[in-house]
Amino acid sequence: MLTQPDRPAGRGLRERVSPVKRLALERGLQVLQPKTLRDDAIIARLRAACADAIIVVAYGMLLPPSLLAIGSHGAINLHASLLPRWRGAAPIQRALLAGDLETGVSIMQMDEALDTGPLFAKRRAAIAADDDFGTLHDRLALLGAEALVETLAEIAARRGEATPQAQAGVTHAPKVQKSETRLDWRRPAVELERAVRAFRPVPGALAHLAGEPIKLWCSRVVAGAGAPGSVLRSDHALHVACGAGALALEELQPAGGRRMSAAEFLRGRHLRPGAGFE
Repeated sequence: MLTQPDRPAGRGLRERVSPVKRLALERGLQVLQPKTLRDDAIIARLRAACADAIIVVAYGMLLPPSLLAIGSHGAINLHASLLPRWRGAAPIQRALLAGDLETGVSIMQMDEALDTGPLFAKRRAAIAADDDFGTLHDRLALLGAEALVETLAEIAARRGEATPQAQAGVTHAPKVQKSETRLDWRRPAVELERAVRAFRPVPGALAHLAGEPIKLWCSRVVAGAGAPGSVLRSDHALHVACGAGALALEELQPAGGRRMSAAEFLRGRHLRPGAGFE
């Protein structure tokens, strides 16, 4: 099994073993963690394994042509969108940010380009109004696992055949940048509420109040108008004006603190109407 190298994580920046690697070791599987896939020794070891197919799930690297050709059925990818919509690294977050009502998984024969290969199967899933990255990721993981097992059985029985992706409806899902996680209060409240859900639980949507970074865990759209970022209400609830409408910040986490309700956050903070988020 191949997985990416262990990487530093947490406050101590200690190397952390991924859940994928941990499970593989528990099952007694051999684990390879090359820094690059353009390594002749790695390619040789994979060829020697005589695999029927290479299964790729959220690996995070483009596979070189030499690796795509290994195995009698090539490389087969599980992708968390209904291709050709949301090709790229962050399909779940982009679907939430766009306000999509539906997403799903696609089983694809990989080629040299990014998520452009022919499709074996698709499975659809509705996006609920309260879905976030975490809930949708976990639901699609289960759906994708079922679809992948079924597809591999079809391929093994010589019934699976991939068909080209549609040329219409192509969208791209680039990796989420840190700058995107900071809320821009000039945007409509409905878009900011989507951002809070798209970045929950990681990396987290951020706001700044008097220079203090605050992670936003839960919000909802409410009526209200004012200068973008200005506080409209700060009694037991915290409402902030947006470019259109307002956002009620329902659960927040100050830097170095714990998650708390708006009422808890406002205790000890005397925010008057007119105070503003940056």
